[in-house]
Amino acid sequence: MIRDSADFRRVASGVLLIVAPLLQAVAVVIDPGTWGDDREAVSYGANPALAQAESVLYHWSWMLMAVAAFGLLHVVRRRAVVLGHISGAMTVTGYITMSALLMTDPVEWWLGRRHSPEQAQEYLEQMMDLPGMLIGYQLPWTVFAMLGLPLLTVAVWRAGAAHWWVPLTVAVGYLASMAFEYGPLTIPFWVAPVVALGSVGVRLLRMSREEWISYYPTAAPGRTTPDSYAKTTA
Repeated sequence: MIRDSADFRRVASGVLLIVAPLLQAVAVVIDPGTWGDDREAVSYGANPALAQAESVLYHWSWMLMAVAAFGLLHVVRRRAVVLGHISGAMTVTGYITMSALLMTDPVEWWLGRRHSPEQAQEYLEQMMDLPGMLIGYQLPWTVFAMLGLPLLTVAVWRAGAAHWWVPLTVAVGYLASMAFEYGPLTIPFWVAPVVALGSVGVRLLRMSREEWISYYPTAAPGRTTPDSYAKTTA
């Protein structure tokens, strides 16, 4: 499989669509901030091991989700192409940016070790309100990641590679969760997309190599393919 580009990309995309949202769901379950104070200045001190574990899980979840988005773009080569390209670029950019924001976790923990929780929170908010942090990190995360992935699943549905409930579940899970404070209620919201995206991942894994290849556009008339070029230059 490692030498076959079609099978490797199909299997990798399917696995990542299962693993990436699952890691995020596990992270929110074990996060001390889910069950207590959502400020890392407090939750890191309450249980440093679990707090670091959830931060790592979030990091890998969001990095892998960015890679998984490239796999989803494969199935929108023929239908919903424009929506797929726009939402795919939003998703990749947004999730990479989300991962970068996790560097604030150890900063807030460090502040919490040296200041009261209220002071630590105030200092962190001042840092996060800097124009570079706001425009470069926070807005891309909110706009691109949380909006881009639901739109990308809409494109996948339009392309016939997912059921209608997949984009609806992803949108409700991620967008609706933003209306509530981070806590136990976040868990069911973020578990729901695990089922939706996982179903797409399973579908890709069950897909035959020929079906995966069928999404590639045929070469335009008169266009030289790599095989024909090799024959002419042999």
